[in-house]
Amino acid sequence: MKKLSIVLLAFVALVGFNACSSDDDVVFIAQPDPEGISFVNTFSPEYVLTSSTAENTVERFVWNEINLDVPTNINYDVLASASEEMSDPALLGSTAGTNLAVKVKQFMTFATNELGLDKDPTTEAPNSGTMYVQVVATAGTAGEMIHASEVHSINIVIPEDTGDEEVELPKIYMVGNFQAAGGYGKDWTPQDGVPLAASGEGKTDFEGFVYINAESPEFKFLPTNTVWDGDYGDAGTEAGGFTGSLVQEGEVNAGTPDGTGGYYLVKVNTDALTYSLTKVDFGVIGNATPTAWDSDTDMQYNPETKLWTVTMDLTQQEAPDNGLKFRANDAWDIEFGDNDADGTLDLKGANIGVPESGNFTITMDLSNPRNYTYSLNKN
Repeated sequence: MKKLSIVLLAFVALVGFNACSSDDDVVFIAQPDPEGISFVNTFSPEYVLTSSTAENTVERFVWNEINLDVPTNINYDVLASASEEMSDPALLGSTAGTNLAVKVKQFMTFATNELGLDKDPTTEAPNSGTMYVQVVATAGTAGEMIHASEVHSINIVIPEDTGDEEVELPKIYMVGNFQAAGGYGKDWTPQDGVPLAASGEGKTDFEGFVYINAESPEFKFLPTNTVWDGDYGDAGTEAGGFTGSLVQEGEVNAGTPDGTGGYYLVKVNTDALTYSLTKVDFGVIGNATPTAWDSDTDMQYNPETKLWTVTMDLTQQEAPDNGLKFRANDAWDIEFGDNDADGTLDLKGANIGVPESGNFTITMDLSNPRNYTYSLNKN
């Protein structure tokens, strides 16, 4: 894994620090906390890594934007280290934005190379350990000034390899005029396509949740996220129309059923050559919530983090008879629970228990198709 050596500049009078950039020939002054960089994630207590989910996003690191006294280019590096002092850190990724998705395979590489973790039960190597992460900002084109966030510890586990791990789910990719505004990348770019996953190996029933943030949506579906070969479009004659039928020859750009944008559950079957879109808004319901089972408490979607969140008071409830669930559109057609109490959402699953009463920030992540997760974080 690529190594990155960094030098952290000293804070001055608890207000920040400054340095002179040879590129811009101005002095940049970092503002004091809470305007400095800070993670806003609700991290999981434990990250279980398996080779079958290597291409899945294990965590989307999210932080606030650093506040400088003059406009300049800002770049953020997400670093990982085996020590809390962040010695000899590895680079997980860089971005000019304020969030970065990291895949399971990146955590696994770090865990194996830097922590010495092993999933072979016949060895004496441990299969669990702690990695430390930090986000560092550099200002100016030369990146001469560095501002660092707090160091956060992450507990990771590589389970024993029993030989019966599931294979990675097949995927197709949705591209269109919504990608940039939806927070996915560049419009009509296969490499930034939004993945939809099938239910198993050899299956063609792809699904995923997509934020189609466009007034007049148009899109297509691709077998890969590298090229346009074999793209699927609508079988109609008008671009942006919706017939629910797909073709690969003579197709037009597909659209939503009512021609408007929103957050959608997208389903595609490349064998039956059909597709559907259901516009959804999510809420939390249950006798752990103030309105019990009578009505939902609405959640809000953040396109930057790809998360649905709500902060609310909850009462202690024991699953599976009591607790809470997530559901769409104030109805029970699309609703999620948790059958194994493992933080993974199951369609029509069991109630989710609340361990103690208090004020909680509830988060739901539907960005990984068919690998939907949630967290309850007491404030």
